[in-house]
Amino acid sequence: MEKRNITSDFILLGLFKHTGPHLFLFTVVLTMATASLLGNALMLLLIHQDRRLHTPMYYLLSQLSLMDMLLVSTVVPKMAAGFLMGKKSISPAACGLQIFILVTLGGGESFLLAAMSYDRYVAVCHPLRYPVLMSWQLCLRMTVSSWFLGAVDGLMQSVATLNFPYCSAHDIDHFFCEAPMLVRLACTDTSVFENIMYICCVLMLFVPLSLILASYSLILAAVLHMRSVEARRKAFATCSSHLSVVGLFFGAAIFTYMRPKSYRSASHDKVVSAFYTIFTPGLNPLIYSLRNSEVKGALRKWLGV
Repeated sequence: MEKRNITSDFILLGLFKHTGPHLFLFTVVLTMATASLLGNALMLLLIHQDRRLHTPMYYLLSQLSLMDMLLVSTVVPKMAAGFLMGKKSISPAACGLQIFILVTLGGGESFLLAAMSYDRYVAVCHPLRYPVLMSWQLCLRMTVSSWFLGAVDGLMQSVATLNFPYCSAHDIDHFFCEAPMLVRLACTDTSVFENIMYICCVLMLFVPLSLILASYSLILAAVLHMRSVEARRKAFATCSSHLSVVGLFFGAAIFTYMRPKSYRSASHDKVVSAFYTIFTPGLNPLIYSLRNSEVKGALRKWLGV
């Protein structure tokens, strides 16, 4: 196949076509994206303003909301511009930046969720030692580490992906730049890079997931031995919210990055990508606010109810 210059633009084919049903789906997605931005912004506002929420747990939650806001902001404007104004081209630099941001946020969120599970483990299993085992210094270190590890993975994937020679066919059957989709267009053997990318995905997903499962196994054992029904109910409510977010995030990520090539299809990839980049960020603030009495209390105080 004919090779093309890396300076040529890519074409994002998008998620929707200009039909009645797709216009309705686009409206639903845009509404969900707006609700996601507003919900996460509200979570950040409440955590910042209410002193009762100035704890490591809610600081980590604020970082989750920030990551989700950035995720939606990176994907939706370009998708909307492509659908409404036909601006489907994207430069290699912008494509690489999009890959970097998305991988940084995805990898960072996986380690952040692991940090949140450790926070819940300490709160439930060692409540009297919580200020020592979950100090602000440790909390900040875990937060910075989450962002750093995600950024390292994002930099590797974006730089390596854009260094491949690409064929004359430069249409990306997606609504944003994603490394697995871009690699399919390369006019060279990418097996080494794909194997390295697979190993990175395993590390970025299964290491945090293993830590989360270990933390919640210990939490479950501790909760079952609690004598107080109220303490048990509160522990289950808080931890079930976190586990819901974990299930949504890791389920979509594993489905997207861990499947063999033979089981991949562009339509399935786009639907799952829309789920974890648009819908899941919108569900996170709902899950935490509806199941958390402290957040609901802060909201009532802010509204003056």
